[in-house]
Amino acid sequence: MPSVKVRAGESIEKALRILKKKLDKEGIMKAAKAHRYYDKPSVKSRAKAKAALKYKKK
Repeated sequence: MPSVKVRAGESIEKALRILKKKLDKEGIMKAAKAHRYYDKPSVKSRAKAKAALKYKKK
């Protein structure tokens, strides 16, 4: 789990921004969003194929 040390005089908002960047970089937020609800394997594969098509068009 990433952590952020808040120095004296540093604002909490800045520390939160740093923490959010670290969470995003490690993929923790993406994993949390993926586990919000259950997707059937067929739905997952369909979404994966759709994403691949979208990527291929670029």
